[in-house]
Amino acid sequence: MTVAFDYSLLRAALGPLVARFDVDHLDACASTNTELLSRAQGGAGSGTVVVAATQSAGRGRRGRAWISAPGASLTFSLLWRFDDARVLAGLSLGIGVAVARALAALGVADIRLKWPNDIWLAGRKLGGVLVESSLTSERAAVIIGIGLNLQRTEALGAVDQPVAALGDLGAPPSRELLLAALLPQLADVLDLFGQQGFAPLRGEWQALHALQDRPVRLLDDERVLRGICRGVDEQGALLLDTEAGVLRLLGGELSLREDSCTS
Repeated sequence: MTVAFDYSLLRAALGPLVARFDVDHLDACASTNTELLSRAQGGAGSGTVVVAATQSAGRGRRGRAWISAPGASLTFSLLWRFDDARVLAGLSLGIGVAVARALAALGVADIRLKWPNDIWLAGRKLGGVLVESSLTSERAAVIIGIGLNLQRTEALGAVDQPVAALGDLGAPPSRELLLAALLPQLADVLDLFGQQGFAPLRGEWQALHALQDRPVRLLDDERVLRGICRGVDEQGALLLDTEAGVLRLLGGELSLREDSCTS
């Protein structure tokens, strides 16, 4: 299925920043992350972007499928090259901050972030981030995949959690204008990240944190941890306040604790 993409509209909306990005729109591909990783290995430059109207094997975190219908979401991947791979801790959180800034600039209220990579609108999942990297010595080529729901479709009924779409708020922005809002914010965050890591973005992320100071459970390597979510540290690790003390966690699946949902 062919879905129109207006490059001239994107270029006009980006203005002078258009020189920082090389955008390629595909009607379909298996996964924009997979496609862009192949291009990165072939020498594609920082700022290369692959947008797809539909993906046959789109994926999210922990191997989940990214479900969307042609043209009903913005799904794209951005290549960014870092000279120092040691600064990458917490990158998916920083990307969430950039997405929240862009949506706020478009007038979208009630955006929150859920550790480590979910974008929420009014308490429901609007989209997500998938960061993958290819390391060469100390340098890193990072593929940043982002998906945001524009319209509700039957396909979203297969998602195993409450979902949201920008169309819930009225007519959503076009994919071109949404991408044009996202790319400058991503560039700002990634430039800062390359110099200072996640630390200068931590306060902004905490202010957007959907589960701050709430009772949660974390499924981590087949163990279940329960406690109060205290946000993240300067490297993006989750801080979980448990009976055994505050634990610093780098991975796992976070959700509201069931025994607190009715209280």
